[in-house]
Amino acid sequence: MHKFILPALLLAFATSTALAAPVLKADVSVNHPVITVGDMFSDAGLLAERALFRAPEPGTTGIVSLDAVRAAARKAGLTDYSQEGLLSVRVERRATVVDTTVLSGLISADLAVRGLLPQGGELHTRFDNPSLSYNAEAVETPVTLLALRYQPGAASFAARFQVAGMDLPVDVSGSIDLLVEVPHLAASLKAGAVLSPADIEMKRVSLAFADQSGVENLNDLVGKQLRRNSRAGVMLKAADVTEPLAVRRNTEVTVLLRTGPMTLTVVGQSLGDAATGQPVQVMNSVSRKILNGVATANGAVEITTAAAKLQVAGL
Repeated sequence: MHKFILPALLLAFATSTALAAPVLKADVSVNHPVITVGDMFSDAGLLAERALFRAPEPGTTGIVSLDAVRAAARKAGLTDYSQEGLLSVRVERRATVVDTTVLSGLISADLAVRGLLPQGGELHTRFDNPSLSYNAEAVETPVTLLALRYQPGAASFAARFQVAGMDLPVDVSGSIDLLVEVPHLAASLKAGAVLSPADIEMKRVSLAFADQSGVENLNDLVGKQLRRNSRAGVMLKAADVTEPLAVRRNTEVTVLLRTGPMTLTVVGQSLGDAATGQPVQVMNSVSRKILNGVATANGAVEITTAAAKLQVAGL
């Protein structure tokens, strides 16, 4: 007789489980536009995917009366369920906030793909309506950029976005300011100072302003010499620097004449300023003759013309 007890108990448990009535939930939270039987009831079974009614807008909450639940459930084919003393159901539709920061990020990404955002550049977007904010469905991609109208060099833009959970796309407009990092003087320096990396700090300025001003790259400034006294914070332009002077005007220099393995040196006076490799005239301190040469990195002047070599060789 005992061998019949266990199968009977299992059958009774399976039957009771199969016949368990769905239970109405007190709180429902969804991230899609239609409330289903499975959203509203626990243990909804085969009816779980059937629609009951539209969900509230993303980011909002609604209260559904039992009469409304009863009517919608009846249409879906659900008549036997437990409401466990509930008088209403609170329905929430989850949302992701899409604001100007999110929209600006999509615009920046689009410009980068199109090659319109300089390397290391930063985009500042000013919207005509700075308080723009949308409640999108809480999905992986809450908003998509559909179209962007923007011309390089122009400030204004117009964009169209599709926000998840909204039937129609939204159109926004505003202006774009592209910022780039450019070199600025870190401390006040006098004319003639040779710039080192420590003398330069990078700050962001408008791309249009940087282009108009002829700003140099950092690598093109290090080792260059300031043309004039400059204060801290000034943006460094091509016109602000020059190659460092190897020879200065009215200073005593060594004049070199190289002939084969032999080098002849005399003392002269520089008649001008010159960077390494630049031509400069010097006066022989003994003969008072004017010689043409080229400034070298160590501050000497090497004779380059045949006539000048003859003048030196004849001394």
